[in-house]
Amino acid sequence: MSTSKVRIRKRISPSCAGLRMTPEEFDSITDCDDRYRYELVHGVLVVTPPPAPAERGPNDELGRMLLNYKDDHPQGSHLDATLPEYEIRPGDDRRRADRVIWAGLRRIPDPEEDVPTIAVEYVSRGKRNWLRDYEEKRGEYMALGVAEYWVIDRFLRSMTVYRNAPRTPAEQVIAENEIYRTDLLPGFELPLARLFAVADRWPGKKRRRK
Repeated sequence: MSTSKVRIRKRISPSCAGLRMTPEEFDSITDCDDRYRYELVHGVLVVTPPPAPAERGPNDELGRMLLNYKDDHPQGSHLDATLPEYEIRPGDDRRRADRVIWAGLRRIPDPEEDVPTIAVEYVSRGKRNWLRDYEEKRGEYMALGVAEYWVIDRFLRSMTVYRNAPRTPAEQVIAENEIYRTDLLPGFELPLARLFAVADRWPGKKRRRK
C-alpha cells in the first residue's frame, strides 16, 4: 500500500496488521475496533487481541492495591498516579503498557512530559510475546527513562524487576511466595501470590514447563 493511501486512513482494524506507518499517521487515527490493541513497532502496525482475563484480573488487583496504598498509607503520597493500558512512546514507536505508575512527582503527571516511573507488563502465552515483554520492551523502556520495569509472569510464577542503570539494567527475580518492596513507593508491599491467586481463578491457565 502506498504511503499516500495510508495518510488518509482514519480508521484501523485487525485486518490492517502489518501496515507500514509513520508515527504521525498512527497518531492521526481517530477510529478503531477497540476490542484489539494497536502498537507501532519499527514503522509497522502490530495488532494483538486484548489481554486475557488471567492478565486483566491481576492488573485490576494491582491497581486496587496501589490506590489503597495512596489513600491509606502514611507514605502513600509518593504515588502520584497509576493507569492501565497506557501508551508509551519510545522514539518513533508506540507501545501499549499493561500498567504505568508515576511516583515522586508530588503532582498529577503530564502525559506529554512525564515518563512513567514504573512500567508493568503481564506476560502473555507464546515465545513471541515472551521476547517482546522480557527483551524488546525492556530495552525501549529503559532507554526512555523508566526507573523500574516489572514483568509479571503467571507461567513461571515470578516477577522480574529491571532497574535502570548507566550501562546494563539491574535485574531481580521475585518468587511467588515473596513480597516485593521498592524505594520508589516507600511502605508499599506487593505480595506476588495475591496476583497469581487472582489469575488462577480464570479457566485455561497453564504453567510453563521449566
